[in-house]
Amino acid sequence: MVRKGIRTRGGILFVVLSLLISFTSINFAAAQGVGPAMLDPNLDVRPVVTGLVTPTSLAFLSSNEFLVLEKSTGKVQHVIDGTVHNTALDLGVNNSSERGLLGITLDPNFASNHLVYLYWTCQAPHPDEPFTPALVECADIPDLGADTNDILAVPLLGNRVDRFLWDGQNLTFDLNLIKLRAFQNDGGPVPPNQGDATQPPRGNHNGGVITFGLDRKLYIFIGDEGRRGQLQNLPCGPTATCPGTVMPDDQFGGPEPDNAHLTGVILRLNSDGSAPSDNPFFSVGATMGGEVGANLQKIFSYGRRNSFGLAVDPVSGGIWLQENGDDSFSEINRVESGMNGGWIQIAGPVDRITQFKQIETTFGNLDLQQLRWPPTNIANTPQEALARLFMLPGAKYSDPAFAWKWEVAPGGIGFVNSSALGPQFQNDLFMGAATPLLDGGYLFHFNLTGNRRKIAVDDPRLQDRVADNLAKHEITESESLLIGRDFGIVTDIETSPSGNLFVVSLSNGAVYEIFQR
Repeated sequence: MVRKGIRTRGGILFVVLSLLISFTSINFAAAQGVGPAMLDPNLDVRPVVTGLVTPTSLAFLSSNEFLVLEKSTGKVQHVIDGTVHNTALDLGVNNSSERGLLGITLDPNFASNHLVYLYWTCQAPHPDEPFTPALVECADIPDLGADTNDILAVPLLGNRVDRFLWDGQNLTFDLNLIKLRAFQNDGGPVPPNQGDATQPPRGNHNGGVITFGLDRKLYIFIGDEGRRGQLQNLPCGPTATCPGTVMPDDQFGGPEPDNAHLTGVILRLNSDGSAPSDNPFFSVGATMGGEVGANLQKIFSYGRRNSFGLAVDPVSGGIWLQENGDDSFSEINRVESGMNGGWIQIAGPVDRITQFKQIETTFGNLDLQQLRWPPTNIANTPQEALARLFMLPGAKYSDPAFAWKWEVAPGGIGFVNSSALGPQFQNDLFMGAATPLLDGGYLFHFNLTGNRRKIAVDDPRLQDRVADNLAKHEITESESLLIGRDFGIVTDIETSPSGNLFVVSLSNGAVYEIFQR
């Protein structure tokens, strides 16, 4: 079946990444008659639990017990010894496109306080007018039960991170930490002359990955939500030329990062949702004051498009993020405090700016998924691109640690925080795919350099840390990185208390365990 948003080109099914991740019933492994396979002779893989509905993320409670999220049902499933023991929580989610129940992490003091954090998308009534949501936000206490895939039935601030209390069987709501943008319908008459009249409603680029760092702070990723304002490096808005008149990003304001435009960022929060005083823009926000100033205080990094993978280096504590491109330049980033990732002005290394523009203006939909800032606006030189960036005081731009010339649709990432797979894999980074188009859902393996700041490479073609692959969803120059296949859509990779690597496959409805033979 070909769904809306999926079309054929030259006889080949071209699958839009943002819709692939929203599939709710496909079982890729069953359809192919195969399961995942490891390509390294020292490693093997086996299923731990199957029959899940679009699983997205898991958190270990003990060596044989974990909580796993189901994106589409809003259920947190309690798994013991490979069997779903009970449903610990059933949230009423909006699951259209990339929305739903997306991220989980445990409090650093979980053993004593039993606190669990969830990133999810709540729902609202279908609006009377399509360009104005029925609610600005949901109530703090979550609604449970029935879900919806109505793309407009979501509050303006429908993405949220909440804290729950675990009692050994169930999760009980404790605290809302933050509410973030979810509603996307940019085709209305206000503001005028945006060029968005044919833009359909969307529900993608919600991000949703969350984790605690070694600094015991909560890191939250939200994608750009289709916004085109200051945090997407458009200082005066999507249709304005700086210096000049500042234009609103959409019918809800912007381009300043108010509550409706705090998108395309990694947030760094205390466990109660407050902003740590050592955040990179804390002083800037304090001086500015108001809603925008308070939001700046929470930002760790901005200029981000979208991601399904956020992980903490167990050795250095460094924050690593995979970032999805449109048609070009998938990225892996080592994210430093105050880093501007460059989006939407830059994707991939800045010295590849001409390739970024050439691909995005000649291939695919030619719109960077949004209409009001077309790819023809991309700069012609690295100097021009850098000069356009919106640089908060203390911000710095950095190229990605690794990139692919064409989008390879990266998914979940995770470090091997043990020697259980063998010393050759200890503290290495693994990355899965957000589409099964490549090797049935690839699994890549990366070594880091001794100082833990770069990706180490052996292939001389990768000395520039760019895989010059030949087409979208093709892995030329990545062959030495491939360590597994047929994992489907990978949404999370975690080290278990036993030291083995667990991989969550949304499309296979399964959790797999990678172990040493």
